[in-house]
Amino acid sequence: MTTLLAPAAPRLGDAERLRLAARVRLLSWVSLAYMTAEGAIAIVAGVMAGSVALVGFGLDSAIEGLASAIIVWRFTGHRVVSEAAETRAQKLVAIQFFVLAPYVGFESVQALVTGERPDASALGIALSALSLVVMPYLGVAKERLADRLGSAATKGEGRQNMLCAYLAGALLIGLVGNMALGAWWLDPAVGLLIAGVAVKEGLEAWRGEGCCVGDPVPAAATADGCADGCCER
Repeated sequence: MTTLLAPAAPRLGDAERLRLAARVRLLSWVSLAYMTAEGAIAIVAGVMAGSVALVGFGLDSAIEGLASAIIVWRFTGHRVVSEAAETRAQKLVAIQFFVLAPYVGFESVQALVTGERPDASALGIALSALSLVVMPYLGVAKERLADRLGSAATKGEGRQNMLCAYLAGALLIGLVGNMALGAWWLDPAVGLLIAGVAVKEGLEAWRGEGCCVGDPVPAAATADGCADGCCER
């Protein structure tokens, strides 16, 4: 009995790869601009309010901005088709997560032990609410492009954007809780959450884990760009 195997999906052509790479670069430039502003505002607001979670959020923004710069580098010039550049970018993006975790974790534990109470921050609340809207769009768009291109580095940057969205939500809860209820401990608790999630995401980015990464397929393969449906959202 003869078993018929489905034909493998054709690989991306050069023109399609260049088109997708240009979209990744554009999104990364947008992220870099937003993260620069977000990081500066969050750090200033955090220092003014004595909020370790806000400062940690600002440092996370700076690290994500660096990751965006790495992705711009990765998809510029001859590096668009370079596997060596992809591997290097993937590792560099992962390292950004590991840089953030120790500092935020230490500051959060210290704040919990000493009982340091942050001031209310209306600026921090407004910033976290805005990031909760902007970051999911950027994260989902990049992860979909990563699946198309088979780029673990781009996948990692998209995950950083989604991490930023989750942390913005947690930060918003902490800041509102502190302002409305005096629940000061929410601030360092959110800081610990930031540190823990950063380690998890860093490990996944380092290993290149992610659906369809490493196996780029054309959009025609399925409605959402994956031959085996694993990237359905």
